[in-house]
Amino acid sequence: MPASTAYDFTAYDGTPLAYHALGEGDPLVCLPGGPMQDSAYLGDLGGLTAHRRLIMVDPRGTGGSAIPEDAASYRCDRLVDDVEALREHLGLDRIDLLAHCAGANLATLYAARHPERVGRLALITPSTRAVGLDATGEARMATARLRKDEPWFGPAFAALEAIVAGRMTGDTWKAIDPFYYGRWDAAAQAHNAAQDGRRNDEAAAAFGAEGVFDPDATRAALAAFGAPVLVLAGEVDLNSIPGVVAEFAGLWPKAEFTVQPGAGHFPWLDDPGRFVTTTAAFLA
Repeated sequence: MPASTAYDFTAYDGTPLAYHALGEGDPLVCLPGGPMQDSAYLGDLGGLTAHRRLIMVDPRGTGGSAIPEDAASYRCDRLVDDVEALREHLGLDRIDLLAHCAGANLATLYAARHPERVGRLALITPSTRAVGLDATGEARMATARLRKDEPWFGPAFAALEAIVAGRMTGDTWKAIDPFYYGRWDAAAQAHNAAQDGRRNDEAAAAFGAEGVFDPDATRAALAAFGAPVLVLAGEVDLNSIPGVVAEFAGLWPKAEFTVQPGAGHFPWLDDPGRFVTTTAAFLA
């Protein structure tokens, strides 16, 4: 992975925020998921640094970004102002955005509020809470059954059944980790372990608090959004299942929907070449 350079900028409320720049070319602002996890887990997005200069944002209260005085500023609708502050700091009239998982909710709200400031938008295995979409437990289990020949499937599927039935514990959630990767190999296990403790739990609780999302208003704004959008799902992603992601793509007038074969929630790890080819072609 190429070396990164750390930078700081100041948010609307005076909170110092950090981002890391990797690679060469036109800037691509990257919003991590979690929610409210620092950007380190994105790595170099499978080598996307060969095509774009990645601006990896650490959300407030994570990574190199400071903890704000007001915990309510962790709300997703208020984080929109942090993205706008970064755009102004970069001196760009418009920004290309890539967002993963929960970061897609933030990117969606930013696009709804500042449509004229978005050039191209890539939503990678996105969370869809901002538009009121969610998968049923049965749909998630159907996706999980695609992995029935994996050696770890039995205990992991039993844990998933317990979660769907409302009998979850911390250990139960941990047991389904293999479902989030296209291959549960040493690289996936190391990536998974490296994320332990990286999320700001207080911030995550505030991110989607009551009243943060207004799905009807957001859907109405998206219907008028004119910029190109890539919506990428992983074929076996238990978190953002392809059927729901396809419905999400249908809300954007100029969306290109694609499913990466064999990919889980982190498609740049499962098949870096395919992920970079798809994403770079869209951003070109």
